[in-house]
Amino acid sequence: MTPTVIDRLADAISTQDIEALVACFAPTFSMEWPAHPARSFNGPDQVRRNWEGLFKAYPTIQATIATRVQSGNEIWGEWEFRSEVHDGARFWQRGVIIVNLEEGLIRRSRFYMEPAEEAE
Repeated sequence: MTPTVIDRLADAISTQDIEALVACFAPTFSMEWPAHPARSFNGPDQVRRNWEGLFKAYPTIQATIATRVQSGNEIWGEWEFRSEVHDGARFWQRGVIIVNLEEGLIRRSRFYMEPAEEAE
């Protein structure tokens, strides 16, 4: 099975390969956070800055895609980002990311990610 761009993205996150990560995004990329609109932005340069900061803060971060559904150029995926405790901080988020593709690259992404909690 040929890896999709989101497989390449998850691998780039998990290996902290910033160049491979940024290469997954179209030059006209837009990121939308419907629940947190102030976090939205445009362009792969901001993707690079955001992930460079996350890699520095959480050097063991791993990305997994639990499930996904693709229809045409849109992929809905259930994602998890997790990092071991580093300098007293834990990073664990789960949620859905919806991406729209253009020529095999991520053109638009809508994030519905939130910090995960341990079950009681």
